[in-house]
Amino acid sequence: MHIADMTMFYAPASGGVRTYIDAKHRRLRRYPGVQHSVLVPGESYRQNGGIYEIPSPPLPFGKGYRFPVRRGPWRNVLWELQPDLIEVGDPYMTAWAALDAGRRLDVPVIGFYHSDLPLLASNRLGSWFGSNMSTYIARLYRSFDRVLAPSKVMVEKLERMGVNNVYAQPLGVDLETFHPSLRDSTLKRELGLDDSTRLMVFAGRGSREKNLPILLETARQLGKPYHLLLVGSNMPSHVPDNVTVMNGFRPASEVARLVASCDVLLHAGHQETFGLVALEAMACGIPVVAVKAGALGEIVPFNTGRLCQPHDPASMAATVRELFEDDARLVGRQARQHVEAHHSWDTVVAGLLSHYHAVLGTSEMPVAAHG
Repeated sequence: MHIADMTMFYAPASGGVRTYIDAKHRRLRRYPGVQHSVLVPGESYRQNGGIYEIPSPPLPFGKGYRFPVRRGPWRNVLWELQPDLIEVGDPYMTAWAALDAGRRLDVPVIGFYHSDLPLLASNRLGSWFGSNMSTYIARLYRSFDRVLAPSKVMVEKLERMGVNNVYAQPLGVDLETFHPSLRDSTLKRELGLDDSTRLMVFAGRGSREKNLPILLETARQLGKPYHLLLVGSNMPSHVPDNVTVMNGFRPASEVARLVASCDVLLHAGHQETFGLVALEAMACGIPVVAVKAGALGEIVPFNTGRLCQPHDPASMAATVRELFEDDARLVGRQARQHVEAHHSWDTVVAGLLSHYHAVLGTSEMPVAAHG
């Protein structure tokens, strides 16, 4: 079986989609009889280890992202590769190129719906744009042989748009990169904090959808001995006294050390399609306090953390206190066990292969090589 993945969401510092593609690529190469090719935008035609870069212009202020503007180069590479199945991870030019190539090659094309684009369009451009994006998404995703979405809430949104044949396919977390053994007992002292401080953390992009003002107000209401650490790009500069900001992109290994060295992850985003940072925190052995909205309600069961009301700092603060009263360390250990059982990338790839065999009409599952 030869699988071709393609997406424009692949930049040096890109997030969940690149994490998914890279984790999938590493694991599929261990399966006998499986070939995996990845098509992504680049400066020029290049190929390295099954990853094919296709010339695409950079997006202005796009932080390394490139935007394909022509279908032909992508179709041509797919024609040369002759895959048995194509998966596309964005709804732009690459999606239409994948559908064109799928018809020409007579192979199925799967669309993975990673982001809630109508909602993003409504938030940033207004409801008119959101409505038109919904029409566009419905038209595009009805064209795929199967549609995958990372959470049940996203499946339901697509079905309400009139897209059928949609399946939930949760994403995974790197259980080696994110591990409780990375806990660094010196972090609190590095931050100038007492060892008794209850250290909360959020890691990610400081975009509007993450609702960082809710986290800042939560920290202000909690006061001492609680302290919030914000890690990532575009973080706020004016924060309460019990908040520390580490602004700027950091590699996964450093994020893992910081998260594992804290006591709880806070997440106020109410529009998450999945919420990978919550899984990463659980893999690090710390519990999660998140809002009961979007996909976070699905991926943070009670034994791994607590859910609070969205847009409500008082509710989040009360939930944090409740977690520590109940035994945050025990919940953190349970969180690690949960992701080991349900969200390893090996489990995710096995689920993906089931979808691929279903659309191909085959039933024999390859067995992963160990080692």
